[in-house]
Amino acid sequence: MTSDILLYIEKARGGESGFKKSAAEIATAGRALANASGGTLVALVTGTLDDDGKALLGLHGVDKVLHAAGDAFAPYLLESHAAALEAAAKAVDPRAILLAASTVGKELGPYAAARLGIALVSDATGVALDGDGLVVTKPRLSGKAIAEIVTGGATAVSLRPNTTPVEERPGDAAVETLDVAPPEARIRLVEVQASGEKTVDLTEADAVVSGGRGIGSAESWTIVTDLAEALGAAQGASRAVVDAGWRPHAEQVGQTGKVVSPKLYVAAGISGAIQHLAGMSSSKVIVAVNKDEEAPIFKVADYGIVGDVHEVLPMLTKAVREFLA
Repeated sequence: MTSDILLYIEKARGGESGFKKSAAEIATAGRALANASGGTLVALVTGTLDDDGKALLGLHGVDKVLHAAGDAFAPYLLESHAAALEAAAKAVDPRAILLAASTVGKELGPYAAARLGIALVSDATGVALDGDGLVVTKPRLSGKAIAEIVTGGATAVSLRPNTTPVEERPGDAAVETLDVAPPEARIRLVEVQASGEKTVDLTEADAVVSGGRGIGSAESWTIVTDLAEALGAAQGASRAVVDAGWRPHAEQVGQTGKVVSPKLYVAAGISGAIQHLAGMSSSKVIVAVNKDEEAPIFKVADYGIVGDVHEVLPMLTKAVREFLA
């Protein structure tokens, strides 16, 4: 095991050349680890890699890029990307492997860690070196406690988006072709169908506006959409809303949905059940709107508005639009 740090860089939606926002975040975290260990920061990129992508990685501290090129690695398929990550890990023998705690990272991380026979800590909010040990911080008990997990050997860590402040360290990343043969395909990607809605990615959004059962109906959901559009925010929903069929499961925030950590989280008509808090309690600023002044959501909110969401949200939308005009 070397002192080097390996990153898995996830492509943006569509899988072309652009990277997700989390790429800069895990690169920043990886750079800090590499500095502490005296190692090299290496990034694995699959599929295409253009000059802009190479420059972006260099800007955030990556020393070397291992490029698994070819059509077999262009779309995300678990087995081909796991083979690339396994080949990169064997070439680097890293102290740690960092991924984003996205849908892809949460699937790829455990699979690759099992193949490599190394430890895994998922959905972490921080990672650091302490002597020979790797210290990973991770929310537990639905965010009521923060655990510090210390590992001694090579470890894969998936980092929750929006929890690592991005830093720049201008530099140039050298690119090497990773010699890896794609495994025999047992799954063939036939087509990718986009939702058709131009929405902000929920897990990486800087702002999220979520609605709960207090919105009243699917027809009333426009008050959530209007505020989200005014703020340039992603839309989220409680489990009750998704179960009622008002919104798709892709927007569900909570223990059985997505975990978000935006700078601003607006909870409208959401009571604040523990299952929902598990998905958003690490948000930087929480604003709650609910007509029940005893609602549990107010206990975690930085700002609370006791009132009817049908009156308050349009007023907030108007104020935001006037302020930004």
